[in-house]
Amino acid sequence: MNKSERPLADGHLLRTFVEIADCGNLTLAASRLNRSQSAISVQLRKLEAALKTSLFLREGKGMALSANGEKLLPAAREVLAELANVQSLFAKPLNGRIKVGIPDDFDEGVLERALGDFTQTNPGVDVLARSGCTAVFPEAIRKGELDIAVYSSPDGGLGKVFLEQRPVWVASDAMPTPHVDPVPLALISHGCWMGELPKTALEQCGRPYNIAFECSGLMSLKAAIRAGIAVGIIYESNVGPGMRILSGRDGFPPLPSAKRSIIVHPDAPQDLAKAMAEAIQRAV
Repeated sequence: MNKSERPLADGHLLRTFVEIADCGNLTLAASRLNRSQSAISVQLRKLEAALKTSLFLREGKGMALSANGEKLLPAAREVLAELANVQSLFAKPLNGRIKVGIPDDFDEGVLERALGDFTQTNPGVDVLARSGCTAVFPEAIRKGELDIAVYSSPDGGLGKVFLEQRPVWVASDAMPTPHVDPVPLALISHGCWMGELPKTALEQCGRPYNIAFECSGLMSLKAAIRAGIAVGIIYESNVGPGMRILSGRDGFPPLPSAKRSIIVHPDAPQDLAKAMAEAIQRAV
């Protein structure tokens, strides 16, 4: 490449491409990147123009990789990994101990990606992680039981918001549309606002319900929904095979978005907290 030529693609464009490929949806990818949908659409167009090819097939509301997109994906992942390695060459090694709180309603891979990324990059740091209802994290931060935590709320009142997610009503694919009242509900019953949301939303629209299933975690909630014994609310990013999203046409009211923010104890080791916050944001 001569000096007047520019590289075909930079890391930011490749990161956007990989996120869209992983999500299969522009809206969800934008949420994970903490960017607007229009911004990542522009980045995708720039990448496609630079490579002179179409990378996705538009299928309804989703995005599927084209043949050339499939060819690019492993190379893009490799380039991003190498860029991370280059950055780590000049990063000051971190040492110490950090206590982190992570929501138990993140999708299954987030905890693994966040902690795996952090510990591989910072092998000299001892990590004490707690996964649970975020309603208790602010008090744990105040008492010094946690250094950093992700907090979830409909208003984003604490910390710096880095992610907005859409809760949706979900039922089993095999379950008839539940027009019959009372609505059988599956709930996470550990005190977080998302656990109360199904009851609150139905009460506000005057629709009766009964509690068909209670649990303390996302995995059990999803299992009950897939089994067809109840309707529940989960984040759109957590909807998987065997589930379908319900809407107003099915008699279910709209839901408020959830805002994720990061809260940090004033006396937390700031270099470790910053590195952990970055690992969490990359993982979602």
